[in-house]
Amino acid sequence: MVNSVSTSSRTSADPPGSAASGCGPAFSPLYQQIKTLLIRSLQAGEWRPGEAIPSEVELAGRYKVSQGTVRKAIDEMATENLLVRRQGKGTFVATHAEEQVQYRFLRLMPDSPQDAGPVTREFLDCKRMRAPADVARALELKSGDAVVLVRRVLNFAGRPVVLDEIWLPGSLFRGLTAERLSEYRGPMYGFFETEYGVRMILAEEKIRAVAADESVAKILHVDAGSPLLSVERLSRTYDNKPVELRFGLYQTHAHYYRNELS
Repeated sequence: MVNSVSTSSRTSADPPGSAASGCGPAFSPLYQQIKTLLIRSLQAGEWRPGEAIPSEVELAGRYKVSQGTVRKAIDEMATENLLVRRQGKGTFVATHAEEQVQYRFLRLMPDSPQDAGPVTREFLDCKRMRAPADVARALELKSGDAVVLVRRVLNFAGRPVVLDEIWLPGSLFRGLTAERLSEYRGPMYGFFETEYGVRMILAEEKIRAVAADESVAKILHVDAGSPLLSVERLSRTYDNKPVELRFGLYQTHAHYYRNELS
């Protein structure tokens, strides 16, 4: 068994300088090199969201490594919600249409069962505009590049709880409208995935307490000056590329923010 990925296993999805080309970092563990190649294939669209990837045996033959090495790479990708294992069926590309990943970045939990009713959404606005300086900087755009601004309210059990201001790169989301968003029955990230080929892989958040101004208070049905939780989220796709900047205001009268630390 070889100790590095053979150049003969390089595919059209493997970029110059990748592990498969023999120019990858020598210190990278072999399973990490395989993981990099698998992610490149996902990024290139070789396997679409919801589709099965080749078996471990097939991938081991493709990359000329052991099945155990492939399994370790896939295990790590499954932990990161890039892939989903299904007993007796194989391994599939994770999709935001999966029930367990809907609202995967939303960490707001109800205090009691009666507050855990269905989540509905209302889109207030969707417009294209020039990127403000701070938005362009966060999304790694040039000053003045086109962006799409989406404003929406999430209602929990019929009550407005979250007001989101969502900024997206205009070049990736051409033709996006509030009507199209409203017509899509699944989660918004699922819509981005199926209609625009943009998949949110990971996110980082900044959280602070703020007071509701009059316009926000009216939308969330609270008094002006009421405490809100401000959550600024930057979501990224493959290659750590930022593709969404979101400013959320959470009304936590009957909800709390929950996160797991390890």
